Amino acid sequence: MSDGQASGTRAARPGRRGRPGYDQESLLAVAVEVFNDRGYDGTSMEDLSQRLGISKSSIYYHVDSKEDLLALALDRALDGLFTVADEVRAGHSPAIERLEQLVRGSVAILAERLPYVTLLLRARGNTGTERRALARRREFDQMVADLVKEAERDGDIRPDVDPAITARLLFGLVNSLVEWYRPERHDAGATADAAGLADAVCAVAFDGLRVRRAEAAASVPAEMTARAAVR
Repeated sequence: MSDGQASGTRAARPGRRGRPGYDQESLLAVAVEVFNDRGYDGTSMEDLSQRLGISKSSIYYHVDSKEDLLALALDRALDGLFTVADEVRAGHSPAIERLEQLVRGSVAILAERLPYVTLLLRARGNTGTERRALARRREFDQMVADLVKEAERDGDIRPDVDPAITARLLFGLVNSLVEWYRPERHDAGATADAAGLADAVCAVAFDGLRVRRAEAAASVPAEMTARAAVR
């Protein structure tokens, strides 16, 4: 099937439901799990059939090919990110604030659509669908770099680091969440909610890890004065 045909099929079959008990949405969720477990290239329709417990013909009732499933999955991640990007573009606040808004929104999408974003970040351009997805990712990355440049011009971000590098480091931090964030687990950090994750990412990215000793020392007399006033 050509890329154009795949795109047309996706548009023609929203939410189609069949007798096996899966609709396109629930079938896609399982397919994404398998793609992430085995790799897209290492997954066959037979693998999907076995994981789903239905025949291959039942899968073809909903989609025409494995690549259709990949396209739907990658669009799920990218559409979420670009919804956030469009909201940021429409804003008029300082660039540094819009950049933080973009980071927070991206973390929220990652937490909400974790399997889909994981698959997107593992795409390597081996198919036409992956190449289109990577082109959209580059568009998103360019928006981040442009915001960083604007914030540098405003004097809100240090100017001695290339904006493209700053953007990559910033979203490298965001994207690293897919490697360990597992809300179903109960170890420290893994069950943090999206807002808590976004707070942590923004604190590290925008404020840094190091405690400024002069600032910390200056705060001690103020705390002592406050305690004395209470007494």
